[in-house]
Amino acid sequence: MSAEVAEVQAFLDGGVGRIVLNRPRALNSLTHGMIGALRALLDDWATDDRVRAVVLTGAGERGLCAGADIRAMHDDAKAGGAGTRAFFRDEYRLNALIARYPKPYVAVMDGITMGGGVGLSAHGAIRIVTERSTVAMPETRIGLVPDVGGSRLLAHAPGEVGTHLGLTSAAMGPGDALLCGFADHYVPSARIPELLDALARSTAADGADASNGDTADAATAAVTAVVTAHTEPAPPAALAGQRAWIDACYAADTVEEIVERLLNSGVAEAKEAAGLVLANSPTAVKATLAALRRARTLPSLEAVLDQEYRVSCAALDGHDLVEGIRAQVVDKDRNPRWEPATLAGVTEVDVARFLAPRDGDELGLA
Repeated sequence: MSAEVAEVQAFLDGGVGRIVLNRPRALNSLTHGMIGALRALLDDWATDDRVRAVVLTGAGERGLCAGADIRAMHDDAKAGGAGTRAFFRDEYRLNALIARYPKPYVAVMDGITMGGGVGLSAHGAIRIVTERSTVAMPETRIGLVPDVGGSRLLAHAPGEVGTHLGLTSAAMGPGDALLCGFADHYVPSARIPELLDALARSTAADGADASNGDTADAATAAVTAVVTAHTEPAPPAALAGQRAWIDACYAADTVEEIVERLLNSGVAEAKEAAGLVLANSPTAVKATLAALRRARTLPSLEAVLDQEYRVSCAALDGHDLVEGIRAQVVDKDRNPRWEPATLAGVTEVDVARFLAPRDGDELGLA
C-alpha cells in the first residue's frame, strides 16, 4: 500500500497498517499535505478488513515528530494566516479521529515528540515512550498556546504539573510522560523493531474479518498483550519528587502570583521555572493559564479542540506568534521582542479575546 505523499509512508505489515512520518531532516515536522495524507489513510483503514491495528513511527533516529512546520506557519501568518487556519482545522479534526479510532492505534514516541507530534500520538489507544523520548508542549516559547488536545492532557495531569509544563514549555522525559498521562508504556528503543515484528505477527493471526466486533476486541487484546510483553520499568519521573512546590506555586489564580510564589519558594528548581515563564510570551502565558483552567471543566476532547481552535486563531491575529518563530527558527537570535513585553501589560481583555467565540473561526467538533 503506497503513501499518499512521500512525506508519509504507509504499508501493510501482517495485520498492521504502518504509518511512518518521513521528513527526518526536519524532525518529521508536519505539513498540511501530511495531515491530509494521514486523514485519508486512517479513513481508508478504518473499514479495511486487512488492517487490525495501526502503528505510527517516525523516520530517522531523532524523533517521532517535532510538531508543525513552524517556519511555513511564520510565512503564512505574515501573509494573513489563512493557510495556517486551514492547517489547524484539519489537524485538530485528525486529533479527534485518532482519539476515537475504531481499531488499536499505537504511537511509538521514540525521541523528540512535541506539539503536533503529541497530537498524533498522545490521543492514541496505546502510547509508547523509550529512553530517548522527549515529550513537550512548547508553544508559549513561540507565542502560541498548547493545542492539538494538549491543553486537555496538561489540564488533567496530576496536581498542577500540567500548568507548570504549559507555562514553562518544559520537556518531559519518559517517566514524566507516563506520570502526566501522555504515555502508557515504556519500551527500550533497542526493543522497538522486535515489538513491531511481534505486532505484525499477532495481528496477522487474530482472525479474518476485522469488521466483526469480536475480532476488533481480539485485535485490541492481542496488541495490548504484545506491547505489555515488551514493556519494562520506566526511569523515575523527575516531576514526581517536585510536586510539593509545583502544586503550591501553580495553584495561584494569576501568572503574576505564580511567578511570585516560585521566586519566593526557596527552591532552586522553582526559581528556574520562574525564569522560564518570564522568558516566554507574556500574552501566550496568560492565555495558556486561562485555557488550561477552562479545559479542566470541558466535557470532552472535542470541546477542548474547539476551544483550542479559537485560541490558535486569536494567536494568529496577534504579534507574538510571528515574532516568537522569528526568534527561534528564522533569525535564531533567541531574543524575541514580545508585545506587550511584560505580564503587567497583558490585560484581562487581551486574555478574554483568546477564549471568545469568533465569527468564521469555529471548529464545531463538540
